[in-house]
Amino acid sequence: MSDTHTASEPPVVVGVDGSEHSLRALTWALSAAEQLVAPLVVAHVRSDALQLGAARIASLGPSPEIPDTVTTAVRTVVEERGHPLPVRYETLDGSVTDALPSAARGARLLVTGSRGHGGFASLLLGSTSRTLAATAPCPLVVVPHEARTAALGSGAAAGRVLLGLHPEETPDEVVAFAFEAAHHRGVPLAAVTAVRLPPQPGSPVVAPAPALQMPPQLPLADTAERFVREAEREQAERLRPFAARRPEVELVPSVVPADAAGVLVEGSRDAGLLVVGRHHRHRFGSLLLGSVAHAVLHHAHCPVAVVPPASRP
Repeated sequence: MSDTHTASEPPVVVGVDGSEHSLRALTWALSAAEQLVAPLVVAHVRSDALQLGAARIASLGPSPEIPDTVTTAVRTVVEERGHPLPVRYETLDGSVTDALPSAARGARLLVTGSRGHGGFASLLLGSTSRTLAATAPCPLVVVPHEARTAALGSGAAAGRVLLGLHPEETPDEVVAFAFEAAHHRGVPLAAVTAVRLPPQPGSPVVAPAPALQMPPQLPLADTAERFVREAEREQAERLRPFAARRPEVELVPSVVPADAAGVLVEGSRDAGLLVVGRHHRHRFGSLLLGSVAHAVLHHAHCPVAVVPPASRP
């Protein structure tokens, strides 16, 4: 495929700010762009102070453009790596949560680090990434910081693709994205459906799990097997048309009697990418981040892709 043709393809967009977190995101985005044979857009939103300074200088009359030291440094990283596909560098103004979604309109992916400058190492997700997960116009991949994962990669060596699937609620776009990701990486797709089972009569009530702030697993009821079998049937029906379109992807379905967030976080320890949907809608019509997506973004050990549903007319 020629560079000219590749440059016209929807890009992978990565937000950078010079922090170690964003450089890890850049590494992941470079590999993803190579797998997708897509151009890469490296976007840096200038700080408020730099934006204000540039505006004051511009108000005094024509002057040389202020160089962006972050994109200059990142360009060196990319060139040293020898990335073979087209790369464009963009310096943006405005707020990060407005500028990056605007730059990612029509993109294949928007990639960010878990936190920017000043982030606490014990936390995975910063407020900016959390906002982007709820508002990005394309799939957002949040790459965890080094404390969360021993290795970082976007290919087969990084592990399977893990899909959190609710047969009735997960939009088609989320399932299709997971199959495509497994295809491009050449790895199995593990589709996990978690079911909440009714408690046995007289079962003691236990406190919520504090780490994830999610309800604990309930005791298995006598009808547990029936619940699981029904969930397996629904899951198989949901996955069948996608598996038929991607027969080369090894599909590993499972139904687990547990809370979804806990199962997905644990499964992320040996996964290369965790895929979840952003399918909760506010009463005013705007999309919100669901509780499972919110939990895995805070606790997952591998990169997390939050996939929005397609826009409806």
